[in-house]
Amino acid sequence: MTSTKDTSSQSDISKLKTESDGSFNRAASSFRNFITNDGKFTPEKGRYHLYVSYACRPWATRTLITRKLKGLEDFISVSAVSPHLDAEGWPFKNADPSWEDADNDPEHPDFQHVKDLYFLADPNYGGRFTVPVLWDKKLDTIVNNESSEIIRIFNTAFNHLLPADKAAIDIYPEAHRQEIDSINEWVYDTVNNGVYKCGFAQSQSAYEDAVYPLFKSLDRLEEMLKGKDYLVGNTLTEADIRLFVTTIRFDPVYVGHFKCNLRDIRHGYPNIHLWMRKLYWNNDAFKSNTKFDHIKETYYTAQTTVNPSRVVAAGPVPHIKPL
Repeated sequence: MTSTKDTSSQSDISKLKTESDGSFNRAASSFRNFITNDGKFTPEKGRYHLYVSYACRPWATRTLITRKLKGLEDFISVSAVSPHLDAEGWPFKNADPSWEDADNDPEHPDFQHVKDLYFLADPNYGGRFTVPVLWDKKLDTIVNNESSEIIRIFNTAFNHLLPADKAAIDIYPEAHRQEIDSINEWVYDTVNNGVYKCGFAQSQSAYEDAVYPLFKSLDRLEEMLKGKDYLVGNTLTEADIRLFVTTIRFDPVYVGHFKCNLRDIRHGYPNIHLWMRKLYWNNDAFKSNTKFDHIKETYYTAQTTVNPSRVVAAGPVPHIKPL
């Protein structure tokens, strides 16, 4: 089952609107609830389901990384959509059986696209059908679709139900929150979202207004990571997770596809490159949730305004270098 109303303006990425000056502005997420002991959505093992795309930009991947870091695999089940983002949005396997490791929706077996979840949660929903989606199986509705909030939910909401070693993992430690928030703010604007401002720009001025701040921020991050394994203090925090999901896509996708080509990571930023490789090769939460085939398939085949031929680039080789 899928909605029969015309939702192409909400689902078809080729109809993505830019501002009058050709710049791209991302819309805010709509479902912003939290899992709390005293609220509508309470922490329970097996109650929640996470819908993701392994390709999806950086947003869904950071929820997957946090889920694994916190040992929530048995608490929160996951479904991954096909990377073949189509005119109806993100498809489940029954809508695109061509992609082997895509999933169907186990909660709603007749649903074909992520948009069906949105209309079940809100029949009058008018926003875009994005992932990740954190779903409540008990109330059959969306809890939250903002990845920055989902990772904070995962960080603390289930701690009292987790083994002590996993409960002790804190990616948003109170002592460093001000610094983490500060880094997140400019990294989101100029790096995480900055690559999209470059790629979706519809004027030369909009592109240049995005590409130079992007590389200024990468230069800044390069200095911050000199001799360090983590951005903040000497521990892994959400600032690392939020930056990693963009840098791991940078050379395989953003350099060519989004014209972010002043420098690449592997040759232009040795400190970022080492930091990124250490996370990928030394921590399976990062490696196992990075699927380069999904990433490249979506970017190169779905964004036809950027790549009308839908030809998928072969390089770089390798996608990530060894340590």
